[in-house]
Formats: sequence, C-alpha cells, structure tokens
Amino acid sequence: MSEVRVRFAPSPTGFVHIGSLRTALYNYLFAKKMGGKYILRVEDTDRTRLVDGAIENMLNAMKWAGVNHDEGVMLDDNGNVVQKGEYGPYIQSERLDIYKKYIQELLDNGKAYYCFCTKERLDEVREKQKEAGETPRYDGHCRDLTQEEIDAKIAAGEPYVIRLRLPENHVIKFTDLVRGETEFNTNDLDDQVLIKTDGFPTYHFAVVVDDHLMKITHVIRGEEWVSSTPKHVYLYEAFGWEAPKFVHLPNILNKEKKKLSKRQGDVAVEDFKKKGYLPEGLVNYVALVGWSPEENKEIFSMEELEQAFSIERVSKSGGVFDTEKLNWVNQHYMKDGDDDVLTKLAIPFIVEAGYVTAEEAEEKYDFLKSIVSLLKEKLHYVKEITDHISIFFGDKVEVETEEGAEFLKMEHIPTLVNALEEKISEVDVLTEETVQAILKSIQKEYKIKGKNLYMGTRIPLTGQMHGGDLAKTMVILGKDVCLKRLAYAKENLI
Repeated sequence: MSEVRVRFAPSPTGFVHIGSLRTALYNYLFAKKMGGKYILRVEDTDRTRLVDGAIENMLNAMKWAGVNHDEGVMLDDNGNVVQKGEYGPYIQSERLDIYKKYIQELLDNGKAYYCFCTKERLDEVREKQKEAGETPRYDGHCRDLTQEEIDAKIAAGEPYVIRLRLPENHVIKFTDLVRGETEFNTNDLDDQVLIKTDGFPTYHFAVVVDDHLMKITHVIRGEEWVSSTPKHVYLYEAFGWEAPKFVHLPNILNKEKKKLSKRQGDVAVEDFKKKGYLPEGLVNYVALVGWSPEENKEIFSMEELEQAFSIERVSKSGGVFDTEKLNWVNQHYMKDGDDDVLTKLAIPFIVEAGYVTAEEAEEKYDFLKSIVSLLKEKLHYVKEITDHISIFFGDKVEVETEEGAEFLKMEHIPTLVNALEEKISEVDVLTEETVQAILKSIQKEYKIKGKNLYMGTRIPLTGQMHGGDLAKTMVILGKDVCLKRLAYAKENLI
C-alpha cells in the first residue's frame, strides 16, 4: 500500500470551529497511526469569505492544540506564513494556472461546458421547479451551444461559468469507511459550476485537482460533504484518476441534538482558550466526540490517542458536545497541571478581576503561584480561579453562608479564636509544620477537636466552611493577615 496521505483543508474565515479542530485532529491521528503524512492546505477560492489574519489565527489555534502537520501552510519562527513540502503551492489562490490546465482538459474532452445563464434566469428556473415540486437544479440550457455561439458570446464579453457535464442516468458509487457503500444517480444531481465568473475554481473542482496532485489517499471530512462526494467521484472518473477513500465524520451536536453553531455560545477553539481551558483537555475531549476507544478509558494523552485511534470506531451518528463532560476531562489536566504554567495562565484573569495590577502580579508571583497550586484541583478551567481567590485578599472576612454564621455562635468559638491569636502571635512565620503544631496544641489544651476545631478555624479566617488544605491556606494568608482576620472576627462575627 502506498504511503497514507491525508489533509485538512479549511477556508480561512477567522476562527477555528470545534468541528474543524476535530476534523484536523482525526486526520492527524490517522496519519500518525498509519505512519503517513498529514497536510494542511488553505482553500481560499471563495473570495467573499476572506478575513485578514485568518490564516495566522487558524495556524496558531492548531499549534496551541498540538495538532501539528507535516507539510503545507505553516508559521515560521517569526509568525510569518510559509509553505513547506514538494506538492505546493498549498494555498489554492496561488494554484490558478494549475486549475486552468485541468479545466481545459475537461472542456476538450466534452466533460465540461461554458454556461452564460444570468443569475436572473437561474433564479427564475429554480423558482418554477420549486413550484412544480421538483428539486431545483440547472436545466442544461447551455449544454449544447455550438463552438461558434460560445466564441461569439465570449468575444462580446458575456460573463460565463464553466459547468461539469454529468451523463444522464449514470450511477455513481463510492465506499465511505464510516457509512459503507453509497450510491447516487446523476439524474438527481446538478451540473455543478467548476469555474466561477471571476475565474476562480469552485471548491468542488479545486479540491479534486488538489487531492489528486497531492497524492491524498484518504479524505476525512465532515458529513456535510456527503452530498457533494458523488460529484467529486465523477470528476475523478472524468479525469481517469483513482479516487481516494472517503471518511465522513458525524456532526458535532449541541444538547438539543442540533448542529453546534456560533449562535449558541462557545464553539471556537479561541473561545475555550480565552477561558483558560488547557489544550490537552480540549483535544482529549474533542477526540471522544464521535469516536469511541476500544478500552473503557476517557483520559488520553496525545501519544495515547495516536496509538488508540481507528477509523473503524468512528460513529455514524452525531456526537453531542457536553460542556460538563469537557469540564470533567479538563479538570483532570488542571489537577495535574504544572503550577508555573497554570499561574502564568491565571495572572491575566486575576489582574482583570482587579485583585492585583500587572506590576503587583510580578512582585507577588510566588504568592499567586501558591494560591493556584492550592486551588487548581477544584477548577474546571483557569478563568474559574477568580470565583475562589477573594479569600486570599483583604483583612476582613465575609461569612459565605447562614450556616457558617450560625457555626460562629457556638460556645467554643471565642476560646478557639483567642487561642489561635495567642499561638499564631508566638511564631515568627507560619509554615505547614507550625500550623499543624498550633492546631495540635489547641486540641490538647482546650479539648476542641474535629469539625469544631477545623471549621472553627477556617470560618473566621476565610468565611468558608469548606475549602482547600487548611494549613496551606493559612500559610498563604501569612501570620499578619491571619491575626488581622481573627481580630476582625472577634469584633464583628462572633
């Protein structure tokens, strides 16, 4: 078997949809599993959809996610767009001369034809077809123009497109590695446009020429392309080329089982990155939306995904994107995350929330890092740190719940707070060891223990009944803040 070559071929429209990330990921994983090559090509022939900086945004999103390609359009070390590989150019708008050569071949063989129909005429034809209950499609009006008529119209400057000439009542078959044998009859298909009036190829024409010339062996893409595939397959037939194998991935759905769309909130890689999801967590979760591993396992590193992935286990039905499940997966990576990496990600959120300035964040880096280290296991993504961090700032304490306020009315609390004040005052600095010693001696001297001791210490110091490790929390607060908060509690809370 020849080397497996797959490609991800997005239109650069400004943001990378979660569905595009998954398509790229599955291409990447399949190439790795098969020891093949994964290519990234840019499909920019629809000039109406171009967005400045979109190629850079897309490449940066892929780089962030760790879905790295072997060949095609890349960013160099300075962030400039470059192309690498022997089958370039990899940007369609730079391949116009190539498409001209191949469209001429189809015209010469009678497999394509010029069409001079105006938009008004096409709209009218489609309207009548709809009224008659027929499937709207091109009616073949220009299929049989003579060469003289064509030359005259071109000479007169009439705008035209070039269409594929489909044979009548011809069955087109192809095998989809997810869906099995699929067939269409050309009587149900349109003579699709191959070259538009602006001289640019349509996606349908360019994709076939590019995939053939780039020796693509497997086309792995979203299921929205299933209905276009027979036209692509017929183009391969028209050129006398061997078609690649096709894999159509199920849609990613929202909770209402509708296709995930931008109107419903976060659907772009950038949205998740901005909230502080970790790339490992997002990629791990996205891999599971539409593919099920053989083993009953849900947490996979990229290397493990490369080993485990197979087309055979891709689902036919759409996978639901469940944010709660994503949070569960990402929390796993948060819990095991490197404290410095997480702290650097957390600082912009902490600054934005107004707890420190950017300058203070640098000065207090170790303090912030210790907070991140304590809180990370309860966070689903980094931005959530701002929901939990307030207890480490200020000398006053607000008790979070009615139940906590009631707890402070228990009769042992004044004794406990006084004992804490006295013993904290006696140490030079709070460490986990000194805190443990303080709590142990209070337990011994005053017979206050268990919940009465630990909750009775936590509430006046943090306002919370439950939280991270108490000794670590007190060490982060430090001796001075602990004493000020105990004084405030005596004055205002007990």
